[in-house]
Amino acid sequence: MRYDFTDNPLPPPSKVIGAPANYYDHVDEMPDSHTVVDWGLFLKAPSSIIGHGGTIRLPYLDKRTDQEGELGVVIGRFARNVSPEKALDHVFGYTCVLDITVRSTEDRSLRKSFDTFTPMGPEIVTADEVDPSDLELRCWVNDELRQHTSTAKMIYDVPRLIAYASAAMTLNPGDVIATGTPAGVGPLADGDKVVLDISGVGRLEAGVSADGAIPYDDRPRWR
Repeated sequence: MRYDFTDNPLPPPSKVIGAPANYYDHVDEMPDSHTVVDWGLFLKAPSSIIGHGGTIRLPYLDKRTDQEGELGVVIGRFARNVSPEKALDHVFGYTCVLDITVRSTEDRSLRKSFDTFTPMGPEIVTADEVDPSDLELRCWVNDELRQHTSTAKMIYDVPRLIAYASAAMTLNPGDVIATGTPAGVGPLADGDKVVLDISGVGRLEAGVSADGAIPYDDRPRWR
């Protein structure tokens, strides 16, 4: 079954959990060799979520902001300290997620939590219809295919990510786990169009705008 929430937004989840460096090819394009095994997980602000067809707002004129296409896991049942073997029993379904990221020096959660930095949707496909272990993921910026992989190449697969997250925090119905991005992340610019297509799950589109962007050194800071 598919739930289209393009015109009927879902209630915000209590949390969005991210998995950094969960594909080895993405690790290879980063300045260090750490993976999700080393970094653990991070949280994104639920207020960063926008729907299909929304606009990503770049915060800074002079700091690179990247697209990261990811499979999203939507939790359907409370989960706490679940095993990988039982983890998929707690999944409601799957959706497309763009994890937008500023490349700056702040904590990962802050750099990924600006308003509009989590486009999601347009549908949730229920867990009985999708096997998350081998889905084709493709992400374009304009006409450039930047990311192309299979979820089979994840370092921690979906059951392990759920088990890992639930060992630290209770997962509530509606919570979303963004499962990490493959190689091919790159800068976004004013006027770009980002498209994420995941086989069997859906096709998510978002625009990009620099309206209101400021120089990085003009950001609010107090010392």
